[in-house]
Amino acid sequence: MKASPSTRIYSTSIVHARKAPVQHRFTSRSHTWLVDLDDLPRLGALHPLASFESRDHLGTPDRTLRENLDTFLATQDIDLDGGQILMLTTPRVLGTVFNPISVYWCHTPDGRLACNVVEVHNTYGDRHAYLVHADEHGRAEVDKALYVSPFNDVSGSYRLTIPMPGAKVHVKVVLERPGQDPFVAGLSGRTLPVRTGTVLKLALTQPLEPLAVAARIRWHGIRLWLRRLPVQPRPSHHQEAVQ
Repeated sequence: MKASPSTRIYSTSIVHARKAPVQHRFTSRSHTWLVDLDDLPRLGALHPLASFESRDHLGTPDRTLRENLDTFLATQDIDLDGGQILMLTTPRVLGTVFNPISVYWCHTPDGRLACNVVEVHNTYGDRHAYLVHADEHGRAEVDKALYVSPFNDVSGSYRLTIPMPGAKVHVKVVLERPGQDPFVAGLSGRTLPVRTGTVLKLALTQPLEPLAVAARIRWHGIRLWLRRLPVQPRPSHHQEAVQ
């Protein structure tokens, strides 16, 4: 296994909490990786246990992750001029993948943070990439554009907390609407050793983790539906265009 100095593997805890119109909260454990798009981990024979592929993210599968991000940023009049892009995401595991959220930290050649991209996927196969400019504390706001939960329409805005990961990682998303209690989702965790043993251990203790994440979301959705939480109509969504 070969990985760049920027690579991190995090053992994480994921929290979802809503207060209205019914109270519901759940916590689960998972893991996520921080990788450099110009120097992705090379796992050799372990590749099926953790891979990072263009087809799982914004853009087109016939380009690299880096090319797709640069192309998307170009549509927003942003040119990193080769600066580093770090991606926090869950890898494809044994052919399965589901990433509710992936966060990108996009830098200029001198190391300055130019912007962030927050890529959101729902369980219906839709995705949306939000371009944000976080402040020095990693805080940003953006209008919601993607139907994620059947119990929330696309109104409102997200208050994001996405500081650059280090020994620990912390990501928080708060959905806010006027006159309503917020819905909060968060991810936090600590680093694990970046080595073969860690990948093997995660494969044993969290097998097919992408499928498990999607299954948890659907299971809690069923529980909310049984509590008669109103289902909101799902609009069609145009995926971001990357030419």
